[in-house]
Amino acid sequence: MLNKLFVLSQYVTPQLALSRLAGQLADNERTPALKNRVIRWFIGRYGVDMSEAVESDPTAYPSFNAFFTRALKPGLRPIAEGEKTLVSPVDGAISQLGQVSGDRVFQAKGQSFSLTELLGGDSQRAAVFAEGEFSTIYLAPRDYHRIHMPMAGVLREMVYVPGKLFSVNPVTAENVPNLFARNERVACLFDTDAGPMAMVLVGAMIVGSVETTWGGVVAPGTGQVSATRYEGEQAPKFAKGQEMGRFRLGSTVILVMPKGRVTWNENQVAGKTVRLGEAFGTLA
Repeated sequence: MLNKLFVLSQYVTPQLALSRLAGQLADNERTPALKNRVIRWFIGRYGVDMSEAVESDPTAYPSFNAFFTRALKPGLRPIAEGEKTLVSPVDGAISQLGQVSGDRVFQAKGQSFSLTELLGGDSQRAAVFAEGEFSTIYLAPRDYHRIHMPMAGVLREMVYVPGKLFSVNPVTAENVPNLFARNERVACLFDTDAGPMAMVLVGAMIVGSVETTWGGVVAPGTGQVSATRYEGEQAPKFAKGQEMGRFRLGSTVILVMPKGRVTWNENQVAGKTVRLGEAFGTLA
């Protein structure tokens, strides 16, 4: 009953207004006493391990978002070596992983979503990933919220897709149809030695914004899909394990590869906790 009420509340809550307000408050640097109280509450409520952070003093962060996107101590998340080793791009928990079925991606029991819609509604953009492999990783509030490259790649296109801002926890994944293709998101498409790769950064309730290392905060546009192409030497290049983005308040990353290009490691299964840099799959 409580789960049904929670899901119902997602439909009636003014998602966009609430989330944008939360983002503004999270960036506020004018009330340090309030900021410190909120950060201390958050650490206690969600069990954040500050000993992993470069700056372990919660009061040293100028804003809540600075705390939320905190850096980890160097070497704390070693990147698994090997040319054929694809690594986890984030700290989080595996929601689902497996094979794309035509244009449908498994979300949760009884639920799936459209790959074409996820990538902005362009069927040609999605076609290269038909029958391919996907993994969905959920970042909980306590997690490290920077996103890194699972393998080396060159950015070819970034697609901003406006949408709703449902929560993306397991309850909504099981009860909100087409969840990840309904929420606001940023799809990043890369060329790699193993072929095309899509990394989709999915927004959620209370997520202030998504930030990329090459373009800064991806601000909501006119309510329409907008795509930016990167050509030649202007295209950002990334090494495996290099930071590519951040969630300014957390959400979900969806990784998609073409058919036959990656095999997920047998120990990577739905519900498992993963850490940035650990071996996640083997490239063909």
